[in-house]
Amino acid sequence: MPYASGNGSERIGQRIAAARKARGLTQLQLAQRIPCSKSLIAQVERGHKPATPSLTAGAARALAVRLEQLTGQPYEDPHRGRVRATVPDIQTSMLSWDLPEEDLPVRPFDALAADVARASELGRKARYATLGTMLPSLLDELSAACHCAGGTEREKLFGLLAEAYSGVTAIAYAVGLFDLRSQAMDRVQWAARESQDPLRVGRTQWQRATLFLQAAAYSRGMRLLDRVRHDLGEDIGRMDAPSLSVHGSVHLRSAMFAARGGNASTARAHLDAAADAARLLGRDANHYGLEFGPTNVAMHRLGVAVELHDGPEVGVLTRRTRLPAGVAPVRAGRWHMDAAKGWLDYGDREKAFAALQEARRVAPEQTRNHPQVRESVQALIRLERYGKQSLSCFATWLGIT
Repeated sequence: MPYASGNGSERIGQRIAAARKARGLTQLQLAQRIPCSKSLIAQVERGHKPATPSLTAGAARALAVRLEQLTGQPYEDPHRGRVRATVPDIQTSMLSWDLPEEDLPVRPFDALAADVARASELGRKARYATLGTMLPSLLDELSAACHCAGGTEREKLFGLLAEAYSGVTAIAYAVGLFDLRSQAMDRVQWAARESQDPLRVGRTQWQRATLFLQAAAYSRGMRLLDRVRHDLGEDIGRMDAPSLSVHGSVHLRSAMFAARGGNASTARAHLDAAADAARLLGRDANHYGLEFGPTNVAMHRLGVAVELHDGPEVGVLTRRTRLPAGVAPVRAGRWHMDAAKGWLDYGDREKAFAALQEARRVAPEQTRNHPQVRESVQALIRLERYGKQSLSCFATWLGIT
């Protein structure tokens, strides 16, 4: 479609305007369908404000178009070729989940577990090109191992396979291949159920909820997360550390759903419940790759403040929060991207651009591929009418011409 250009320079607001006009809708009618204010639609379409992920998802749902038709993903840029080049082999391995290669030699469990841990670490560091190169052969070998194993070893191998499939969801999200992400999520759920691990299944449902975020189906996502908490129970005093991590992470994701739905009080209640679990846990942990703890709670407080357009809270959180040295680069990158959006909304362009530069430093592949970064940079370019060399160089690095 004409408004789904992937050239990397067209704004999301321009694509929303084109899709809206193609549907014969006024700005007011689109705003009522999302819902949001007409003034916000007008500002986004004109480029006076960047489109947030929640607005973009809501517009895609209201206009009955695919999300990537509005984001323009995957972006056509030579810098991204290394990640996208890994996708065909990943897709082949995904399609072959029930066709294990009979002649494929399978290494011992410990060797496979070490490779899965390495793949997870690549995901934590947002090194998607290296991860994508590694995953096809690892998925093939894990599939073969699962099909020929029995008993508890089979269940443990399926746990590894679920974690490896999660790597596919990370790559698909990073480059905007949402169909691949949904397919990978189905594989994650299947492998998690085969692992017979209730906490892994709960963690998988937490992960699945992100699909409802991208579909702007907030009430359904909340119902899914409510079910996970119900299955876990609410008595955190009786939970072990992994259960606390899953429980707290579900509250954090629920907070983001509530914030995107405009329910500030519910969002803050979920943040407070997650903070209680983090205090009981007593540290930043990494059960099931969730990275839950006090730092993750602080990060989500910022994310909620940005979604609620709470500029003063963004200022307080960015001033008083210091990310520990060991925080996952993919989490740190998201923190700085959220901070940039918050500062831009608050009118501080210098701090917004500084946050974008920091996101690039800690997680370059993640930053280069994220629509929110591109929207923020394009908004800064329009606001800084006299031009800045550093901003121009950043835009060139993103592939914006």
